[in-house]
Formats: sequence, C-alpha cells, structure tokens
Amino acid sequence: MPIPDSQSMMLPFLQILGDGKERFHKDIVTGLADKLKLTDQQRNACRENGVNIFSHRLAWIQTYLFKAELISRPQRACYQITEDGQTLLSKKPDSLNIKFLRDNYPSLAQWLRERVRSDTSNENAEAPELITKPPEDILGDVYAVLCSDLAQELLDQVKLSHWRFFERVVVDLLIKMGYGGSRQDAGKVVGKSGDNGIDGIINEDKLGLDVVYIQAKRYNDPVTISQVRDFAGALLAKKARKGVFITTSSFPKSAEEYVAQIEPRVILIDGQRLARLMIEYNVGVSVKKSSKSNALIPIILTKMSCSERRTFEGELPDSTGARADGYGQYRLAHYAFLKNGTTPKEQE
Repeated sequence: MPIPDSQSMMLPFLQILGDGKERFHKDIVTGLADKLKLTDQQRNACRENGVNIFSHRLAWIQTYLFKAELISRPQRACYQITEDGQTLLSKKPDSLNIKFLRDNYPSLAQWLRERVRSDTSNENAEAPELITKPPEDILGDVYAVLCSDLAQELLDQVKLSHWRFFERVVVDLLIKMGYGGSRQDAGKVVGKSGDNGIDGIINEDKLGLDVVYIQAKRYNDPVTISQVRDFAGALLAKKARKGVFITTSSFPKSAEEYVAQIEPRVILIDGQRLARLMIEYNVGVSVKKSSKSNALIPIILTKMSCSERRTFEGELPDSTGARADGYGQYRLAHYAFLKNGTTPKEQE
C-alpha cells in the first residue's frame, strides 16, 4: 500500500498533539504511524537518496501547521499544539488541507505570499497554483513518469537495433553491474559458446571465482516456457549454478514459477526490467540536466548527424562491418555515449 499523502495526515498529526503535551519529531513519527496502522514497509520506505519518505512528509506538515500557528516549537524538533490548534480540533473537522489553512489562517497566507515574492523577485507577483505536496514528492512523481517514458522509448530502440548492438548492450550492462571484470574480458566470453541455449559466459567477479551463463534474446513475442526449460537444462549439463535469461520481450508467468522452483538459480530479465536497469546503470542513456536537488533526467543517444556517422564509421575496424544504416547509427551513438565523444578506435 502507498504511504498516505501529506494533506491526508494533517488532521491526524494535529490530533496526536491534542493532549497539549510537548512531543519530539521522532515520537510524533512513531505515534502517527501507529495511529494510521502503517506497515513496516511503509514506515521504512526511503527515497533513492536515503531520506525516509514518511518522516519527511511529516516534517513538511509540521512546517505548514507551524506557519499557520496551530502548533508551536518550544525547542528544536519539539512541537506542541497552540490555543488556535485546540480551537480547530474542538470543531471536529473531517480533514485538513493547505487550501483550508491558507484561507483561514492569515499567518500562513502571508508566509506563502512572501515565498512567492522571494522566488520571483516581483513584489506584485500573483500567487501560483497551490502546491499540495512536498516538492520532493512532486519531483519524484515527475521523475517516475520521465523514467517510464524513457524506458519504453529505450526498449523500442533496442528492439529496432542490430543484434550485435543488443549484445553490446548486454555486455555493457553486466559490466556496469559489476560482472565480467573489464570490457576486454567480457568480450572474450560473452556470445562465444552458442551451446544448447547458452549465448555466453561471463565472470561473476573480477577474479573469475565463479561464472554466470547468459541467454540473450532480442524478441518481440514472449519467450516460451520451453525456451526457459532448454536454458535451465543447458545449465545442468554444464553443472552451472547460475544463469541469466535476458529478453526485450516478456516471460509467461509459468516461466517465473518454473525458475523459482529449480536449481540452478536462473534470473529472468524481461524488456521492462532491462530498460530500467539500463537507466539505473546509465547504459545507452546520459544525464541531460541536474537540478539543485540532484534529480537526474536521462536522455537516449540513438541518432547522429551524417557527418558524425561518416567520421565514426571511417575509423571503425573492418571486423565490425560498419555501414550507414540504422545499426550503424545505434552502434555509433552507443560508442559516443560510452566515452563522451571519443571515437570507437579510442575505445578498443
């Protein structure tokens, strides 16, 4: 279940302080979590930067209630309900929200106006649309939408690319995730076996203490359960303990149930998860802009100008079979991303 939004927790927050006692932020967090019957998962959920989501939302509530003078701050990180707060609770409201507080408590309205003037450097600026959730939540929502759209676009581009580019994506991703040692080591082992459902083998660590067997399929149609069984059978024949099956399409539920019950250990990575991992590990994407809060907006690098393409293709080793088609564009764009503009020759 999702964590309650900030506005829905405003009234319960004030009710926690309804007895007039001073309470520290950490005690309010615990008391409100108990009052709302939050699960351990909801209580402990964190953003990527490690900030606890529930605690942070309560800190945002504290700010608005404090600015509305419904609570006071007797000492640092300690809060107490005020007479105005008690009066409000005595009216038994069904809920509280920022619009209600702004319209009924001049101190909060004044603070919001001052924030607008501070942000715009315009004393006559009109109040913008009311922000009803913490800025970090808004950024998180926008970033989630951007990543979802990016993941789909990235996956579509990978599906349209040449199979060698897909192989390169798999290698790059595994290296970024800590497998295979160096690019040179990974290139020697991935895509070499072609053996009974096994497309490649890669070191699990830089020392090569164990290996992971790989099956990578650039499909549009779902992978069948028989293909997953063939891969698992090939692992058994090799006395292998670990395998990863990667596809640009999807796996049936029966395949997921099958690998959950067998040895060796097999991990299934479908197209959506592949795209998310590529974004997470910056494979095929780059950071376009970073805000003051370190929110990252990745972009796909898949197109190059004709002159750039000719320049890069002229320097590619003959063995790559460079040519001016879609494959060349995707491959060259990927090269450009990997070294931030260096030529493919410089990467070899």
